[in-house]
Amino acid sequence: MSLPERNGQGPGRPGHGPADLAEEVRTWCRSEDAAGWRERMSASNPAERAELQREWFLRLAGQGYAFPHWPAAWGGGRSRADQLTIARELIRAGAPRLDLHFVALYHAAATLITAGSDEQRTEYLPAIRAGQRWCQGFSEPGAGSDLASLRTRAERRGDHYVLNGHKTWSSGATQAEMCLLLARTGGPGRAGISYFLLDLSAPGVSVRPIRNASGHEEFADIFLTDVVIPVTALVGAENEGWRTANATLGEERGLTMLERSEEMVAGLRYLTLEVAALPPGERTAALETLGCYAERVESFRLLVARVLDASIDGTDTAAASILKLVYSELLQDMSKDGLALAGLAGHEGEHGRSGAWQTGHWFDDYLSSWEWTIGGGSNDVLRNVVGERILGLPRGGSR
Repeated sequence: MSLPERNGQGPGRPGHGPADLAEEVRTWCRSEDAAGWRERMSASNPAERAELQREWFLRLAGQGYAFPHWPAAWGGGRSRADQLTIARELIRAGAPRLDLHFVALYHAAATLITAGSDEQRTEYLPAIRAGQRWCQGFSEPGAGSDLASLRTRAERRGDHYVLNGHKTWSSGATQAEMCLLLARTGGPGRAGISYFLLDLSAPGVSVRPIRNASGHEEFADIFLTDVVIPVTALVGAENEGWRTANATLGEERGLTMLERSEEMVAGLRYLTLEVAALPPGERTAALETLGCYAERVESFRLLVARVLDASIDGTDTAAASILKLVYSELLQDMSKDGLALAGLAGHEGEHGRSGAWQTGHWFDDYLSSWEWTIGGGSNDVLRNVVGERILGLPRGGSR
């Protein structure tokens, strides 16, 4: 199944076919020693790793490989097929994932492009291209899966807002400069939420890291105490933040799943190596398991293409929630079985930062898989979204 073209984007460079692009990316990765960059980042402390990742990002950006999904006016303009080719070759070359730039490249960019003002796009999209990092300020201690109950308040006073509240589980916040923030400007529920762009260096903002199960500080709390932001930091209309957040999250889930589908292929190769290392007498059952995963990975790749086809035709972006559900459960199952096949060796050694198929360590990848069943909407919540908005089932719970 061929991947569709993105609305308003051409097929890439004239006379530059998929095979030519793939060879171009492969050649560039060899010249830059992409796998070596990943090894350097894995061996670095958090501060060094952040700077190495920014440098790697700038190298990718210089080639047009960091944001091919953006509109042509902002340096992208690649077709869906080209996006997948670039992602596939970077993954195959062992290039490090841009996890510290993920929110900026996808969530922030999608928000600005689809709902931001001309002034906001002009200010922030070039900054993101230059390496500016963003995080999300959505979840709260009492409002994670039930995001509509968030309490962080934004009170308008003339030409500015005053923010007070507490955000939690914000990935990469300790390394970010900007934050996509949801805050309450009206009454209870979804209808009273607005969407803001928050400068994390503003007085009254405190970012405190949270140590996770792997011993790393990937998440953070964000405390807001009488933080003053200009009215121009509001994205879209006041009290329309819920709609904006859902639209941009749907766009992000669809686009990033292009890359995730290729990561699953890489994961399947690693799983194959574990099976091949087993004694002959233990391989039969493992080969059956491997065959099941091969079917699931290919089904996921076809599902990604189908959902992206539908998104081009204007289908409800809730369909992208299906991708996140399928991906997170496939990732969790595959990393669990990979860890079981690896045995004690899969637990030994110094652990790196978790991240699907990027650490070379099954234990870390298994820990990371749990994040995907929770972050960006827990799987139980997304099943409700699919049931209500796609299958037309009755609403569950209160709103």
